[in-house]
Amino acid sequence: MVKILDDKKGEDIHLLDIHENSILADYFVICSGTSVRMVKALMTDVDDEVKKEFGLNSRLEGEARAGWMLADYGTVIVHIFSPDRRDYYSLEELWSEAKTILRLQ
Repeated sequence: MVKILDDKKGEDIHLLDIHENSILADYFVICSGTSVRMVKALMTDVDDEVKKEFGLNSRLEGEARAGWMLADYGTVIVHIFSPDRRDYYSLEELWSEAKTILRLQ
C-alpha cells in the first residue's frame, strides 16, 4: 500500500503500528493528495491493487471532495487526506503513542 501511494506521488506517507493502542486495526497508513482528484485517484489505485494482489475487499468511507477518504481492510486502515483536512484532524498527533514504522515525505 505504501509503495503504491509513493509510486502515485502521494505525499507525507506514514505507516503507524497501532496494534498496542487500538482494537480498530493493527496499522494505519496515512497519506496526503494535493487535490480532490488526486485523493480519489490515490484511493482508487490502492483499492484496485489490494483487490488484485490480495483478494481483499475494503469498506470505503468518505468522499474526496470532503478531503478525507479511508479504506478499511481489517488489520490495515488507509487514510488519504487533502492537506488542510490532514492538518485539521492531525491523526499523527492523535495516535502519537503508536510506533512510526515508516515515513516518506
